Amino acid sequence: MVADERDRLARGGDARSLDELAAAVVGRLDGALASAGPIAVINATGVILHTNLGRAPWPEVAIAAARAASENLFLEMDHVTGRRGPRYRAAEEHLIELTGAQDALVTNNNAAAVVLACHLAGRRGIAVARGELIEIGGGVRIPEIVRRAGARLVEVGTTNKTRPADFEEVLADGRAVAVLRVHASNFRMTGFVEAPDPTELAALARRHGALVIDDLGSGALLDTAAFGLPHEPTPMERLAAGADLVTFSGDKLVGGPQAGFIVGRGDLVARIRKDPLARAMRPDKVTLAAVAATLAIYRAGTATRDIPVWRMIAMPADAIRARAEDLCRRLGTLRLPAMPVPLESTVGGGSLPDAVLPSWGVALSDRRADRLLGRLRAASPPIVGRIEADAVVLDLRTVDERWDGDGPLAGTIARALGRGR
Repeated sequence: MVADERDRLARGGDARSLDELAAAVVGRLDGALASAGPIAVINATGVILHTNLGRAPWPEVAIAAARAASENLFLEMDHVTGRRGPRYRAAEEHLIELTGAQDALVTNNNAAAVVLACHLAGRRGIAVARGELIEIGGGVRIPEIVRRAGARLVEVGTTNKTRPADFEEVLADGRAVAVLRVHASNFRMTGFVEAPDPTELAALARRHGALVIDDLGSGALLDTAAFGLPHEPTPMERLAAGADLVTFSGDKLVGGPQAGFIVGRGDLVARIRKDPLARAMRPDKVTLAAVAATLAIYRAGTATRDIPVWRMIAMPADAIRARAEDLCRRLGTLRLPAMPVPLESTVGGGSLPDAVLPSWGVALSDRRADRLLGRLRAASPPIVGRIEADAVVLDLRTVDERWDGDGPLAGTIARALGRGR
């Protein structure tokens, strides 16, 4: 439209047309500013860590910390002496206290953390069990990560069975100077399988002067078994078992911003910190501040209250059922057919595959469920649900409670169905 007006003016348009063109330009610019940011959505999919929806929603204190960090701050300055100091160490100090590590480093994601840890091997070999040569999101594969780190991949064992003797052979003859363990955080291997005990493998590597790098992928700082889920190995456990370095993510089960963590031996972390490659993989000040705020919640012991991911995991099914029944009552007053239904939620985000949590939600009937799902996605705020048994279901485990009651959830559903303003 603006281009058309410009062309008309070039052919001799009047002053009124010029005013119209100016108004159109201002309107277009205002529209660009209004749409400059991402759109917050209501996640009613039942997938707690939904990769396509940005994985972990941040804790309120992390959001506040990120907002404060957008200003100038003592990022690399000692506030007492005024001299250059270490780069904002708060997050790393929290990691040290939480995991019992000698030192810690924060990177921009876990893949970066694994690359930096593998870079310690130089051009020498890193032994990886064949059953752990996995592919993570985006088609990224562990063999490629090892090679891009500059090291040589040494495969040991078989797809389903790997024993300590398999590692002994390549460590004894010098083909490998490090062992990389990769936790199967996004798949399950069952049946006729075997893997070395972490403590036994660490002792074996130590006898040959080799390093053990333990990549936990998603990572967890709380015991998932306490919430009815399979036990997920923690960084604390793997360090206690003898791993030299443990890497894990910040935006999955930790429940904070996208980041990668390296925890373990002080001398090794110091070497990684001095590696020029580490500069290319370090997070900015906003991420560091938000990570530090998230980790501080764990130290305060309030993760299940203040970290959305753990609040969702810990929420009892009975409490979710009560929320679903209340939402159905509110929709009923708007003459919308809805009924509470039992559901199963998943953790998602490459964490705890096949594990489910009992949940409740609301089923909305419509002759074309896909059309209704589209209307909900186009609502304001958008609602993302799923289809089960030809009905749209909204799983309330992953819907923050602030949307309930007098919040916008019921009204948004009504407007999407053409029953509200």
